[in-house]
Amino acid sequence: MKFDLKTKIAAAALATAAISAPVIAQNDAPAIPGQTDVSRVTVGTYAADPNHTLVGFRVNHFGFNDYFGIFGDIEGTLQIDPSNLSAASVDVTIPVADVTVAAQGLKDHLLRAGEDGAEPDFFGPDPAAARFQSTSVQVTGNTTANISGNLTLNGVTKPVVLAATFTGAGTNPMNSKLTIGFEGSTSIKRSDFGIDTYVPLVSDEVELDITAAFEKQ
Repeated sequence: MKFDLKTKIAAAALATAAISAPVIAQNDAPAIPGQTDVSRVTVGTYAADPNHTLVGFRVNHFGFNDYFGIFGDIEGTLQIDPSNLSAASVDVTIPVADVTVAAQGLKDHLLRAGEDGAEPDFFGPDPAAARFQSTSVQVTGNTTANISGNLTLNGVTKPVVLAATFTGAGTNPMNSKLTIGFEGSTSIKRSDFGIDTYVPLVSDEVELDITAAFEKQ
């Protein structure tokens, strides 16, 4: 097949564009506002962003597989001073009634009243919000800490320890607020909080996976 001069020029232009396109796209990409840079954290009071703060739970179901759900609309405050991280404190509430699961039938089960006046299988209707209040912070690394505190759930208060990791800080372009983010994890036994239905068919141990954003006030 023969190519005339115009065809060769067009082919060369297409090849150049193909090579240049990723570079142009990369150079034009906006910078991510949040960075894992502890120097961006400033002293003060921060409020939980209820739209981007979540607590996930995971339990094993009958030994077949794990089932999980999410609590959202979380409210609370974080007090932090980067020069004295061990004095940081957090106090958050988790609306149990707003639990999100894959099937409406399961949500109804989690929140239904007990039959014939008996105790509910799980939380029951209109459950009180859960609450975590920290009591101490142990710094374990440049971006990690163990946060000890008291978890109140189903009217019972027990001590828990969260393994927390700082994940980012910066100015939120949507509202111009300085925002800091964390992830955390822990596990609890639901029977400790008076929720022991179907143990051990549904695991007593509940894994909690937390992602939190706090905005400076």
